Amino acid sequence: MSSGLSFRVVIPARLGSTRLPGKVLRELAGATLLEHVHRRACESGADEVIIATDSREVYQAAESFGATVSMTSDTHESGTDRIHEVVSAKGWADDEIVVNLQGDEPGMPPLLIRQVAQNLGAIPSADIATLGYPIQSWEDWQDPGLVKLVKDEQGMALYFSRAPIPADRAALLTGEQRLPVAGAWGHIGLYAYRVHALHRFSQLAPAALESCEALEQLRAMAHGLRIHVGEASQRPGIGVDTEADLARAAEELASYSEANN
Repeated sequence: MSSGLSFRVVIPARLGSTRLPGKVLRELAGATLLEHVHRRACESGADEVIIATDSREVYQAAESFGATVSMTSDTHESGTDRIHEVVSAKGWADDEIVVNLQGDEPGMPPLLIRQVAQNLGAIPSADIATLGYPIQSWEDWQDPGLVKLVKDEQGMALYFSRAPIPADRAALLTGEQRLPVAGAWGHIGLYAYRVHALHRFSQLAPAALESCEALEQLRAMAHGLRIHVGEASQRPGIGVDTEADLARAAEELASYSEANN
């Protein structure tokens, strides 16, 4: 890939998981889930890829496949806090771009990792960048597991919610089921930050809307940080939260390997 864009990727990876204990070290398609995620990050053309963990077991596993690893505190509330510790320790400049790639996303296309960094680099007025896609089905629009978003004419996020937004007034009044209205977007949980935004975010108290929706990005918005939403150039593979997800991810990775070999 072209080296014109400079960005780094940090992968927060904790061993604890409520629904699938130890999932980042579970094996699928010949490697751990975390190793697959690391490969996607390296394939994105990032200048540097770092795994951030509080687990000695994860640290040793990551070192075994050649990753750069940072041992971080075990008191962090979120992956974003873990990434901020790495950024602070490295002393990266305020205007540098860091992508937060979750350690349970083996099907995240390298193209999207690069796209979200490029979008942030191209929009000086944004503090954070993320990706989304137009929702096409009623089922997706109603699914609380799929985070929805609305944005302004410049592509800046106005709100994120687990509820079906924007509301369709006629459907609400009549109870009629219809396809999502124009402007209904699904969110892809991939973020690029300017380092100064990470520093600011780390100092913010949780916001009421964040607690209500259980969506960390609402803390940034509540305090005036601007999030740009680009349309994803392709859809990511499945994130892994359950045994069923693990099986589906293995199938997707087998197809990915065939297509890229």
